[in-house]
Formats: sequence, structure tokens, C-alpha cells
Amino acid sequence: MRRLVLAAAAAALAVTATTASAQPIDPKVMARIDRILKRTPLIDGHNDLPEQIRESHGMSVANLASGGAERAKPLMTDMARLRDGRVGGQFWSVYIDAGVQGDEAIRQTLEQIDVVTRLVKAYPGDLELAFTADDIERIHRRGRVASLIGVEGGHQMGGSMAALRQFHRLGARSLTLTHFATNDLADSATDDPKWGGLNDFGRAVVHEMNRLGMLVDLSHVSPDAMKAAIAESRAPVVFTHSNARAIEDHPRNVPDDVLALLRDRGGVVMVNFYTGYLSEPYRLWSAARAAEEARVKSLFVGQPDRSAAALRQWDSAHPVPAADVGLVADHLDHIARVAGYDHVGLGGDLDGIPYDLAPPGLNSVAGYPLLFAELIRRGWSDANLAKLAGGNILRAMRGAERVSAAMAAEPPSMAVPGQPK
Repeated sequence: MRRLVLAAAAAALAVTATTASAQPIDPKVMARIDRILKRTPLIDGHNDLPEQIRESHGMSVANLASGGAERAKPLMTDMARLRDGRVGGQFWSVYIDAGVQGDEAIRQTLEQIDVVTRLVKAYPGDLELAFTADDIERIHRRGRVASLIGVEGGHQMGGSMAALRQFHRLGARSLTLTHFATNDLADSATDDPKWGGLNDFGRAVVHEMNRLGMLVDLSHVSPDAMKAAIAESRAPVVFTHSNARAIEDHPRNVPDDVLALLRDRGGVVMVNFYTGYLSEPYRLWSAARAAEEARVKSLFVGQPDRSAAALRQWDSAHPVPAADVGLVADHLDHIARVAGYDHVGLGGDLDGIPYDLAPPGLNSVAGYPLLFAELIRRGWSDANLAKLAGGNILRAMRGAERVSAAMAAEPPSMAVPGQPK
């Protein structure tokens, strides 16, 4: 999601051998979780630590071994908590703002990729770059976190297929077609539509990603773009950090008719931990607060102290709706019911969301066992938990790799925006 300022008032969670939550996990349940995650790597589809390093920490990859409380903005991710969370694979997002275009977008994306490669090099005992599904499993067996690169917006190509290919050569294995703004590929879920889904250049980009073996990421795109990309892609598509729209009616979430399409196409929805995409009460509260803020600013124009006091009074009378681990499980249950257990995954969006707007216990990478414990309480089988953890995204990656091999004889695309496919 768009970078939001992390809540500076919240200190980094203290991690125990169980989870970052105050709620203990029964030792027998934890042993079961460990058995599952020893066989199958837990792979998260979206983490924004590289952006935090770039924007909040002066490009420095130092001091990420553990803790983080000494930082002005506490992080959700470090090496110790990755291990406490039993993380086996991570797609690191190389996000840049959707307003950055053209050659500047390409330059900034390269700088973000450099952050990831420097991060991996700085922690060789913890991280290792991965390029294939086999790499992830090999790295997991060695006790390290397989580190992949995901580009979070088609605007980052700068309209250049050559840039896309170079991102892939440097390790990028997914591309989100849009971010918060409609671009020269596709319509965004959070902007006015322009193309009715994908345009010709967007279809050419999907085809070129299939040829390269990159995963087509449909988080942030409009429902029409979701459907068009699913129809266009020869390989499984993914939503690296999205939720179920039937549970929370936010346009960033995935409607049931799109979930149903994934059953036959092998796609995966990796669930996001942001309260704004989890909780319908929070969505309605947020809209009401925005309306109240606009009202008091208009009512007390030129009187910032009075408008601020009035908004504080409203906040006091309207507490923020809470979200918990059970709400994340509700989204997973719904996706599993509609699309099937073969189509669920995890994409927490950690370090890309406010610290205090993730459910307690899930506001750091140490918290995944808490979610697994909740799903075990709900009756999820070991086989389905393994699919959720990493089995499904590994299958999607292998599908993309097979499609790429079958397209090896095709020449690179030279398509440009505004020209027919």
C-alpha cells in the first residue's frame, strides 16, 4: 500500500520464542506449527523494509540484526524477528511513489533494488537471494530466509520493456501492474478508470512477464483489470498483499467473482495485515472521521485551534474500531471457501503500514505463528496450513517458470505505451 507514517509512539515488540504477542501459544500447537514450517517455508508476499531503509534510515542497512527500539521510527522487521516468526521466504518490495514517472522512476527503482542486494549481503547468515522456487526451498533448508524482489507498480518501468527485462535480470520476480494511480498499463483500484481494465500496452507487459517468468501481481488494480489480466496471463497470477472484498468492502480487496476465477487458473491471494483492508467498521469509521475533519475545518475556518479541539472531541467519542488476529483468519477462511485452499497465502505489508494499524501480535514479522495458532483452533489441517505458508506461492512460481520455458523461443517485446500490441 502507499507508504504511511509508522506510529512513532509504539515501541518495537518484545519477542519471545513463541510470538510477539502477549498471548502464549500452547507448546503442542507451537510444535505442530514448527513441524509444518520446517517442511514448507513460510513465504510472505510483501514487505516494505527497503522503503523504510531508503526513506527513514538514510539508505543504511546497519543495525537490523535485532531490536529497533532505538530508531526514531520502530521497524516491524529485523533478522531476529524473522527467525522468531519462522519466516522462510520474503518478497521485498522495491516500491517508489506512483507520481514518479519516466527515467526517474527507473533510477529510483534501481536504487531500491540496490537496497535489497545490500541488505542481503549485510546479513549472509540470515538472508540469501532467491530467483526460483527451487532456490527458495534450498535456502530454507539451509536455515536462511530466501529473499526475492517485487516491483510494486507498472509506472516503475518508465514505459520501457527494456527496463522490465533489466529488473528481472537483477532479481525481480514480480511486478504489481499499478499502485494507487492509474498508469499507462492498467486501471488502479483507487483511481478513476481510464482503460476499462488493461490497455494494449498492459496486455503486452503481461505477455512479456510470462515470457520472462515474472509473477503478475494484481494487488492495487481495478476489478476489471484483475479479470483482464487473469484472462491474458498464461501463468498463474498473484495478489501479493490483498484481502477479501466480501469481508471488507474496500476497492483494494478482491471481489468474489475474481476469487472464483482463481480456482481454474492457479492464482494466489496473499492476505494483508492492514486494518484499513481488514475491517469494515474501521473503513466506515475512517470515512466518518474524514467527513468530520472537513466539517470542522469549514465550520472553524481560520481557527485551527478550535477545529483541532473539535476533532479531538469527536475522536474521544468515536474510538478507533479494533482488529485482531481473528479478522485476518476471517479473510483467509473466506478466500479458502470461495477460491479453495490452493489459492491462499500471506502478504502482511509489514513496514508499509502504520505500526498501530496491524492487529496486535501481527505488527511485526515475529507474529505469523499467532495466526497459524488461530487457524489451527479453527480446524485447518496441516496440509492446508502448508499450502497457506508457502506451498501455493511455490506452485504459482513453478507455473510461471514452466510458461517461461515454453515461451523461450519468442523474441523480447518492443512494445511501447500508446501503440497497438
